[in-house]
Amino acid sequence: MYSFINDYNEIAHPAVMEELNSLVGKRFEGYGTDTLCASVAEQVKQRIGRPDADIHFFNGGTITNLTAISHVLRPHQAAIAVDSGHIAVHETGAIEATGHKVFTVPSASGKLTPALIKQVLAHHTDEHCVQPKLVYISNSTEIGTVYRKDELIALRQICDEQGLWLFMDGARLASGLMSHASDVTIEDLAQLTDIFYIGGTKIGALTGEILVILNPSLKSDFRFSIKQKGGLQAKGWLLAAQFNALLKDDLYFKLGKHLNEMAMHLAAFFTQQGFEFLAPVESNQVFVVLPDDLAKKLLTHYVLSSMPAPEAGKTCVRLCTSWSTSEQDVEAFIRVFKSLR
Repeated sequence: MYSFINDYNEIAHPAVMEELNSLVGKRFEGYGTDTLCASVAEQVKQRIGRPDADIHFFNGGTITNLTAISHVLRPHQAAIAVDSGHIAVHETGAIEATGHKVFTVPSASGKLTPALIKQVLAHHTDEHCVQPKLVYISNSTEIGTVYRKDELIALRQICDEQGLWLFMDGARLASGLMSHASDVTIEDLAQLTDIFYIGGTKIGALTGEILVILNPSLKSDFRFSIKQKGGLQAKGWLLAAQFNALLKDDLYFKLGKHLNEMAMHLAAFFTQQGFEFLAPVESNQVFVVLPDDLAKKLLTHYVLSSMPAPEAGKTCVRLCTSWSTSEQDVEAFIRVFKSLR
């Protein structure tokens, strides 16, 4: 039974495994102070055009989010996110557990806008309220949509006007940047955000994320925060090695393009069949709305996630393509789906 449940259900891309195997018999310093971490950090700085950036390696997305956000915010400050934002609904209150509120606003697109941010600011105006200070966005979003450059410029502008930090969750950054709907580059992110991360776990790494701190005001003592939050890996070089493979010959971006193309193939089929989507298909997540009976049949043949659709009698099924999803996998799915109708 093929799984479209997520984009991290296989061990790792062969190039990553080969890189890790090449380390057998080698010795490295601990906690990210080794030459391999330094080399990959330098590659990232050159790639994004920011030699002044601070680079840190993490094991996964949640530890990256909670460490970065709790480091950036003072005790009386909070983050702003859309109601579907990962830190609001999929991290078991990890941000709140560090002592910070997450203010959420409804967004059908899954994206924050200056107008939505202003709504939050209007309700928190003095010292009797928690102070909104950090704008949290993800690219791609939890519902698979992606930010355009003008949208990020608008967010940068309001953050500058209101004295807010702009943080981008990049768990699915490869997919977001390589979307057919995207005009944003990784170099743009290095100019428009204060802090963002390059996700590896969901694009072929065994596990790993690279946090990029750009604003000088946020850099001080960050390793202390990593250690305190349990994110400082003794074998930091294991994380760096994986990105050494993913960054070589732009494999990271090639895989992002591939899994998006597989999702577009599925989206084109569902569109042809007359089905609607929860959100426009712009990355590697396809949220298709199906009649309940058809969704139930499909879930007996494929490993998928599902949720109630806005319309009664229908179910929203999510198909998430991965770096390993092939044209044959998609075509096989289409054949099975047709047989169930």
